[in-house]
Amino acid sequence: MSVDLVLKNAKIFAFSRIIEAGLAIEDGKIFKIAKEPNLPKSSEKIDLNGLLVFPGIIDVHVHLRDQELSYKEDFLSGTSAAANGGVTLVVDMPNNKPTTMDSATLRERMNIASGKTIVNIAFYSAFPADIGEIKRIADEGARAFKIFLSHKVGGLDPNDDVAVTEAFMETSKLNLPVSVHAEDGMLLQENIRKLRLNKRDDLDAYPEAHSQEVEVKGISRAINLAGKSGAHTHVCHVSTAEGLKTVLNAKKDGLPVSCEVTPNHLFLSVRHASKIGSIALTNPPLRSQSDVSYLQSALEKGLIDVVASDHAPHALKEKEGSSIWDISAGIVGLETMLPLLLTHVNRGYLSVSTLVKVMAEKPAEIFGFKDRGYIKEDKCADLVVVDLKKEWVINPSEFHSKAKFSPFEGWRMKGKPVKTFVNGLLVMDDGEIVAKPGTGRIIM
Repeated sequence: MSVDLVLKNAKIFAFSRIIEAGLAIEDGKIFKIAKEPNLPKSSEKIDLNGLLVFPGIIDVHVHLRDQELSYKEDFLSGTSAAANGGVTLVVDMPNNKPTTMDSATLRERMNIASGKTIVNIAFYSAFPADIGEIKRIADEGARAFKIFLSHKVGGLDPNDDVAVTEAFMETSKLNLPVSVHAEDGMLLQENIRKLRLNKRDDLDAYPEAHSQEVEVKGISRAINLAGKSGAHTHVCHVSTAEGLKTVLNAKKDGLPVSCEVTPNHLFLSVRHASKIGSIALTNPPLRSQSDVSYLQSALEKGLIDVVASDHAPHALKEKEGSSIWDISAGIVGLETMLPLLLTHVNRGYLSVSTLVKVMAEKPAEIFGFKDRGYIKEDKCADLVVVDLKKEWVINPSEFHSKAKFSPFEGWRMKGKPVKTFVNGLLVMDDGEIVAKPGTGRIIM
């Protein structure tokens, strides 16, 4: 028989190791993994010249904006950025305008995304005020729910512990995860009140407001909700050593908890923030070098479940201002996440197997993408080809994202995604988007 596409002369991360083989792709799926003489015929062949092939990266923390925030990012620019970064599936966060928080707003967002995406996309929803709406949101296609414990996003008051627990219990019945922005809202607001009373609006005031205690208390509450409800609770962007220790202790106790870290908190510290300024402002804020070192060590030991970008684009004017309270927090990361991790691999601090685990396998497992995350026969052909030897410098002006700035500007990288395949189709080739909008699918 003849198949749609053959990738030959590759090094493939499959079966928990790197093998020299080729891939046959048919109808968007991996048809066969074998040496070239044993691959089926195809009219389209790509010689990868010994480059490394990973399962496509799954980024479970992405703010694609669009709708009333399309000046920051839209589905086309954001998913183009994803393709350029080797990301084949993004999970879109709900804090949009309008907020994704019920079946109607989710349906509207899906309709807008349809036909615009370069890579595959799944959707979060915030919790609605009506707990009975949760199942309808799931039936509409939400793959997970998101709650901000720091402030109200959606219809549910995060300070109403009874209602929040009930919402978690509903998601547990549906076997859907809840991702948690874990900051204690009451302590955070008290910290901000005191700082503003003392006329503090400098960059250093931000991490004082969003302190380690704010994170640890938020994580502790998230864990408590997991224990009471049985819902799989995914703690977003853990940024401190004590926060991660709190998660790890809960996992030892057998609670249904997982966590993610971002490249921002793995590779940047308050030292960078003081030099770079508000471009590096993110939430949670950058932490001490000891926190960074602890997170890196935990990643290398396999203690962290997921690395996610928390891609959060803004207009440049929103990242500037005289008062920290008027500046938007957020860093773009879809196009730098994988290169930063590949550079970490090249420096000998991280294994390829751990990289694939935290960026493909575990995200697929936690969020239920059963046909993705691995290179296996009959799995979806979402793939990224990387050149581990490629040396280059991060230049935000070349980003496909609308946000052309980054705290990683000028960083020297070794390792780069050079081809991205989505549903068996080549969508990115050496930094150029070569697919039409609509190549990506909505994953429900």
